[in-house]
Formats: sequence, structure tokens, C-alpha cells
Amino acid sequence: MSRFLFVVPPMVGHVNPTIPVGRALAARGHDVAWAGPREVVAEVLPDDVTFIPVPLADAVRDHIDARADDLRGAAALKHLVGEFLVPLAECMVPGVRAAAEGFGPDVMVIDQQALAGTAVALADGIPWATSATTSALLTDPMDMIPKVKEWADGLQRDVLRGAGVDDAVATTVDLRFSPELVLVFSTTAFVGRDDFPDHFAFVGPSIGDRRDDIPFDWRWLDHDGANVLVSLGTLNWHNGGRFFAAAAQALAGMDARGVVVAPPDLVGSVPTNVRCAPLVPQLAMMPRLDAVVCHGGHNTVCEALAQGVPLVVAPIRDDQPTIAAQVEAAQAGVRVMFRRATPERLRDAIEAALADPALRAGAERVRASFAAAGGAAGAADRLERMLVAAAR
Repeated sequence: MSRFLFVVPPMVGHVNPTIPVGRALAARGHDVAWAGPREVVAEVLPDDVTFIPVPLADAVRDHIDARADDLRGAAALKHLVGEFLVPLAECMVPGVRAAAEGFGPDVMVIDQQALAGTAVALADGIPWATSATTSALLTDPMDMIPKVKEWADGLQRDVLRGAGVDDAVATTVDLRFSPELVLVFSTTAFVGRDDFPDHFAFVGPSIGDRRDDIPFDWRWLDHDGANVLVSLGTLNWHNGGRFFAAAAQALAGMDARGVVVAPPDLVGSVPTNVRCAPLVPQLAMMPRLDAVVCHGGHNTVCEALAQGVPLVVAPIRDDQPTIAAQVEAAQAGVRVMFRRATPERLRDAIEAALADPALRAGAERVRASFAAAGGAAGAADRLERMLVAAAR
């Protein structure tokens, strides 16, 4: 059979969707491996898969650990590219090349933010597919800022040249999209567009099993009222003290029970109908929820909508405003401003998510589109078809 190498960055939301796809390929007899930094990636991948660690320099680790919560607009984009994506790519190229040489993939499946994989695939002539784990990256936010886009493209294309990519290719290739296959873990019904080329495969969310050993008192959700989850994901919770407190107070007095994913001391005063925990079995919890309050992280949004659960979305940065706009346009939730969220505003939004039939219907439309899209099995199908086409 064939060999597939997933190249991923040290970002939980970019690793998780690849795991069920890799499982599906392995179940069909293919050899599958992941290459990426040990930081984050090793913690997310199951113990029984093949993982090839890609070393990082100390300076790059410092960039990963650095916070840029106060940056907005062009400054945030410049930081993302210049202080994270490009240094990460430059550091990862040798390790990704060593992984490719050692594993010998027939196809590399490369995350949009793992540019080192693109550089190695292009330089070494390996067929490659793009893993678009967030639908926000189907458009380039820098298109609205031409000078920043020119600067960022120049830095990223220098990474390709440094890896040995021919200059004619480096200057013309679309860095974000493979010309052979783009796996989009969403649907056109959610994205709101259907004008994509045929090699863009909208397979819907790739949601697999998660660790089920996280303790939780499931009796808390067994009552006659609604259940509401409040989460800011794995990267943003540290920044959410004021927001968590406002959400907890918004739930106070409502005919609902809330679960806030944060340490109790970060939330402050906790109403009797709210529980706080730094970690919860979120995926297992989704079928029991009636609304989800979140930051617009693609994984959390898709996990909620895969169950037809309406959302209250308070985007903070990066791709989250685009995801929030897609939720709003799909009529699957309510958008609020993270930094202006008060208990009153959040209560109004949560009540709308719980009671507005239009939002429930919108979430159900997206759920149906997800269910019909194919998921991990559909992604594996497209990768096998790409392999056949590449062999011709």
C-alpha cells in the first residue's frame, strides 16, 4: 500500500482533524505518519501512531510561547507571519526533509500553516495535498492590506527558495493551496460560497475520538432546563478572566446550567447553577448541550454545529472573526464583541441561542451539511483518488 505523511504545526486545532483521517487511511492498509514539533503535537497525537519529531530552536520555542493578545489588524498579521509562521518554517525545514527521506511518503498532507512541508514537497518533487483545518484560511486576510501581503509573501517565498525550490516555482506557487488537492474540513453551506475549483474537497469536520478519562460529574447535566458550555479553547483561556466572569453572571438566575471551562479562581464569584473546571470532556458533552459560548475556534464551532447546537461567538483574534462571521451568516448563532461583553449582553445572546427557532434551524442546516460531507472517510477517499491520479 501507500505512505502518507502529515506535516503539522504545534497547534492543537490543526492537529486534531488530521487524526481521524490518518486512522481511516491506516484502516485501509496504508502506512501513515505525522511530522511536527514535539511541542504540542506529541501531546495531541495518540500513543499508537507513528510520530516523527521535528526539532525546534530555542528562539522559535520562545516565539511559540510569546503572547500577542493586544495586537490587532495589520500588526497582528505581521506578528503571525514574521514572528511565528516564517521562523517556524525555517526551523522545521531540515527536520521535515529528514522525515520525508526516512519515511518515503507517496503523498504529503500539509497544514496551511506548516510552510516547511510545502517547501520540502516542492523542492523534492513529492505530491502534496493541503490540509485546510480552518475555513477562515480559504481567503487571505492580507488581500485587504496589499503592502503587508507583499511583505509577507516575500518572507514566505524566501523559505521556499532556502529549501531549494526553483525560483520560477517559488514566485508563482500558491502557498496556501495545493494544485492537486485541498482538504477543507468544512462545507460550502457553512462557508457561504460554492465557487471553488474541483480539487477543493469540502469533507466537513473530521471529528474522532478524544481522551475519555477527564473526570466530570455527568449528573450535573441531567435536569429539566438547558445546558450551556462556555469555552475559550486551549490557547485563549488565560486571557478570559473578565469574559468568564461575565458569562457566569449572565447564566445566574437563568433556567439553565452552565459549564465554564476555566479554573474557578479565574472566574471569581460562581453562581450556584454554574460549574467551573479547567478541563472537560468537551466532545462527549456536545450532544447534551443546548448552546455553546465560545471564541470562534474552528474545532469548537464545528463540534457544536455537528450536533446542531447554536452558538454565541465572541472572537478574539487570528481566524476567529472570520469564523464568527460565517456562523452569523449561516444563522447558526449570535456574535458578540469579546472585549465589550457584559453579563447583560451575554445573557441576551445566550437566551437568543436557546430560544430563537431561526438559530436552531440554521444550526441544523449546517449539521445536515456536515453529516453529508463525508468527514474523515471522505478525506481518505480523496487522498486515495489523488494518489491514483499522481501515478498516471
